[in-house]
Amino acid sequence: MKKIEAIIKPFKLDEVKEALQEVGLQGITVLEAKGFGRQKGHTELYRGAEYVIDFLPKVKIEVVLNDDQVEAAIEAIRKAAETGRIGDGKIFVSPVEQVIRIRTGETGADAV
Repeated sequence: MKKIEAIIKPFKLDEVKEALQEVGLQGITVLEAKGFGRQKGHTELYRGAEYVIDFLPKVKIEVVLNDDQVEAAIEAIRKAAETGRIGDGKIFVSPVEQVIRIRTGETGADAV
């Protein structure tokens, strides 16, 4: 099993969620996040004073899935989240050793 973590622009969340559902994924976890990469934030004017906004709003999506679903999920996220502009985000894939469903005690693929 693998865990996919994707950092995307907040307005792309609905598109990514729908794309993941289309490839057969049932559950995702979504977290609000702030961060910056190469874009390094931006400056804004407020009441005549200039402020540097270092951390930009982002959304982090986490999905745990079977190995055979990984490539489809990555492609779905990439296509749905892409705007072609800087700050589109990143996708991280890491191995998951074990999954346990708390309610039933099911483990492994059955728990996902």
